[in-house]
Amino acid sequence: MMNKILKGLMTLFSALAVQVSFAQQVKLSPNVKQAFETVKADEIKADIAYLADDKLQGRMPGTEGYQMAVDYVIGRLKLLKVIPAGENGTWLQTVRLRKATTQKGATATLTNAGDVTLTVGKNISITPNAELADVNVSGQLVFAGYGVSEPKLGYDDYAGIDVKGKVVLITRGAPDAFPSSVMAHVSNATTILKTATEHGAIGVIIALADTSGRFPGIANRPAYSVMDAKGKVSVSRSFYSMQVKLFGNLDSKTFGDLMKQEGKDLKDVLSLIKSGKTQSFDLKAGINAVYHSDYKDMLSYNIIGKITGSDPKLKNQYVVHSAHLDHLGFGVPVQGDSLYNGAHDNASGVASLLGIAKVYANMKVKPKRSILVVMVTGEEMGDLGSGYFAKYPTVPKASMIADVNTDMPTIIAPLLSITALGAEHSSLSKQVDQAAKYMGITVEPDPEPKQARFTRSDQYSFVVQGIPALHVKYGNKTADGKNNLADIVAPWRAKYYHKPQDDINGVFDFDAGKKYAQLNFLIGYLIAKDVKKPVWNKDDIFSTPAKK
Repeated sequence: MMNKILKGLMTLFSALAVQVSFAQQVKLSPNVKQAFETVKADEIKADIAYLADDKLQGRMPGTEGYQMAVDYVIGRLKLLKVIPAGENGTWLQTVRLRKATTQKGATATLTNAGDVTLTVGKNISITPNAELADVNVSGQLVFAGYGVSEPKLGYDDYAGIDVKGKVVLITRGAPDAFPSSVMAHVSNATTILKTATEHGAIGVIIALADTSGRFPGIANRPAYSVMDAKGKVSVSRSFYSMQVKLFGNLDSKTFGDLMKQEGKDLKDVLSLIKSGKTQSFDLKAGINAVYHSDYKDMLSYNIIGKITGSDPKLKNQYVVHSAHLDHLGFGVPVQGDSLYNGAHDNASGVASLLGIAKVYANMKVKPKRSILVVMVTGEEMGDLGSGYFAKYPTVPKASMIADVNTDMPTIIAPLLSITALGAEHSSLSKQVDQAAKYMGITVEPDPEPKQARFTRSDQYSFVVQGIPALHVKYGNKTADGKNNLADIVAPWRAKYYHKPQDDINGVFDFDAGKKYAQLNFLIGYLIAKDVKKPVWNKDDIFSTPAKK
């Protein structure tokens, strides 16, 4: 099996090798150079300061604070002569959000091999169902490794098993041979649910591989979805179709007990699938679950602006610059503060997009293609606003040729090197290399592959719709030559990331913010002026758009 995986990955690596060729020298006209320099560090700071101000109350979707952020961004875009490209000639796209919660009283029982009652919140968690309030589901359990089905890569956990009408038990991850971005994709909940649905499963349970027996305490954690006008799910990271009626997590002790019933050792099973040897089989046990979901619906909005291209034909194609406007609102107090301002995450990204729009506003001749500036809602709820826009855009979907996403650029040190998450899967790597070379920035592999950052922000929403996309993050290079920025970021992230301390009084390098905005502009500009559309690498796993 390992040989099959390596053979399946050869196409990806060979494509990467071709793209590592020296980037052509970028030449900008005097006017573009002048516009390029209109990005100002103090304006980046001012935008962050406003968006992360206490009065915006953490920009939680559906709140007055989020609406204040919407009004501010639209006001800034108007001054920059960006034109509205939302619904019905407005700046906005309505996003109907649903917060679903599994109520107390949910039950789960292992059947067939001697009934065993599982304690919800201790042994098992049950994700609420966004469409059906009351669920009673039963099915035979089938172990399906990682729940991965990627024949292109020579690996398929579903080969040789029948899961139709059954509940799939998996553990999260992927074989070690998978590249980090591919591993992040196949272990993403959306992909797991989609794959299980396509194979006929009616439930998916993700078992913890941690043999210490700890459980994450997610029994009553809410799940968010975007609903359509008829009350059906449009986009969700926790719901794929009504076919799958049970989605949850299982603790590692129960996982181990189930393996023992089959005469198998959990450590051995996990070791084998990690090495690329599939271990999929029917279990003696089945499961029955009964639960009720409560709902709270709210309205939120994406903001879409357009900068019209200069070519009569190509102006009908779009390069998207995206960033999420929302944050977490109020939450668990940390050091006496419960307001999550979201200065870095993601007021800094929105400020960067406003800087990009300013560059275009000062260009006399726009690039051939048009530019969409898209500020999305619900990223913190599971990339929901971007998921909805990428699936149901306010322009023809086929006209969107690329997305350059900006999320938490982590501007705490000079920007000397970057990693472009996702660019290795398409021809977008060419524009990344060109832009970085122009600005004297080194392009590096992802310094933190275990963070699965490729699937954790809005660019991923475009990728699963078949649109090449990338997300620029910091590399490891530092001014002192130690090249250990990831080590510096780690304690910073522990203190600030998704904490009330992420406000304007935290650690910032606004010159790095300026440079980051300029780099992302240049990547998007080079895509927009190239007569060739971006393409996926040959046989890349993302080259086929999502069916749903």
